Amino acid sequence: MLTVPSEQLPCDGFRLDAAKHIPAWFFRDWVGHMRENISDELFVVAEYWHPDMGALQSYLDLVDKQLTLFDVALHHRFHNAARAGADFDMRTIFDGSLVSAIPEHAVTLVDNHDTQPLQSLEAPVEPWFKPLAYALILLREQGVPCIFHPDLYGADYVDKGGDGEDHEIHMPRIECLPKLIEARQRFANGPQTDVFDDANAIGFVRHGTAEEPGCVVVLTNGAEATKVIELGPDHAGATFRDFLGHCEGEVVLDDGGKGEFRVNGGSVSVWVRADLSEN
Repeated sequence: MLTVPSEQLPCDGFRLDAAKHIPAWFFRDWVGHMRENISDELFVVAEYWHPDMGALQSYLDLVDKQLTLFDVALHHRFHNAARAGADFDMRTIFDGSLVSAIPEHAVTLVDNHDTQPLQSLEAPVEPWFKPLAYALILLREQGVPCIFHPDLYGADYVDKGGDGEDHEIHMPRIECLPKLIEARQRFANGPQTDVFDDANAIGFVRHGTAEEPGCVVVLTNGAEATKVIELGPDHAGATFRDFLGHCEGEVVLDDGGKGEFRVNGGSVSVWVRADLSEN
């Protein structure tokens, strides 16, 4: 009986809704059974909606760490950062998050159907910050990112607020999100180096592999900024362009592979080698 859904509808994984309300032992046994009988690569994420790391750690222990959990704490960091603007210290963006503590069990997200306006767990991330947030979940090594449908396609709806009145809600599509997804597929490769050295402007490097290219990501919640980053002699003289098109012009590295990578105010740029960006 437990394997019937997968036998009738082949799939690669499951999302377990409202996991708080179902005994942990059941999911522990069910996931183990499914992996033994269907596939040991079966992906499972549970919606155990809790921002406290201690609670998530305890739950993972109860299910023998057989599944992943949504990174609720990171979502709230994004929500708070968007509201605080330049007053938020971006060096702390991952503080208290599941992805920073147990990355192999974290599914990262920016928003979902419960956190959007007028819903049960309302805590939306403001649109201006979403490109930054998506860069932080799509292009880094840690975590399994989850895309929110309205961020890709937009959404408009009417719902009742706490005042009992109807309210019209507009959720704009995030224009650069398709390019960020493409950047993940093409350039989010290899080891990672963080450059979290400023309260507003932070960055990280994906160094690529022998077969796959990497990228330099710079983002800021404040004014226009520049990061001096050294990629090493293998990139000496290389030309980089912003794959997202937010920053015009090019960055040419010096003989040591060092360059000044720019980002516009309140924005994100993904710098990739010009000789690879158009392939």
